[in-house]
Amino acid sequence: MSTKKQRRSENFKDRKKKKSTRVVYLVAIISGVVLLLVLFFVILFNALFPPVDMEALKKKEKRIAEIYFSDPQERFLIAEKRHIYKEEDAGLQAKEVIKALLEGSKTGNVNTFPARVALRNVKLDKDGMAQVNFSANLTKDHPGGSTAEMVTIYSLTNTLTANIPAIKTVKILVEGKELPSIKGHVSTVNSFRPDPDLFAPVKEERN
Repeated sequence: MSTKKQRRSENFKDRKKKKSTRVVYLVAIISGVVLLLVLFFVILFNALFPPVDMEALKKKEKRIAEIYFSDPQERFLIAEKRHIYKEEDAGLQAKEVIKALLEGSKTGNVNTFPARVALRNVKLDKDGMAQVNFSANLTKDHPGGSTAEMVTIYSLTNTLTANIPAIKTVKILVEGKELPSIKGHVSTVNSFRPDPDLFAPVKEERN
């Protein structure tokens, strides 16, 4: 039989063990609550203050570009001022410029590209030649004629070279391939240099 002293010692050990167990449980519960609170506040903070996308911020910066369209007689190229996204890379900037050109005139000038033409890509080489690759609609939907083909070629060439100093000449591709001409009148085998004689006074864009 155990003595009273032994029983008291065993009871004390049991109480101590139970107390330790309660402390462990309490610590675990508190840790869980703290973790949940941290997660809650992290989620709440991200919802209220989403991460700043630096690339998106850069994209919002704009610059003025002069986009060239044709006059009604298809004799001269008339510039319209546009606000386009600013890009540090010349190739990416060229895409923004061409996008504005393909969107068409906003002041009543004559568009120089068919409505359904899409830009595939732009490649620049070390000599400053921009290879501009369009969809097949350029040749399919183009009205043709030497004058119409010339204004298409030079609206693109003059627009790119006027806005992007790195571009010196422009070569037109369709679906990644060279083409002899847009519609059989003006050769597009070689690249084109800008023709300043085609420039007309700038016409301001109406708001």
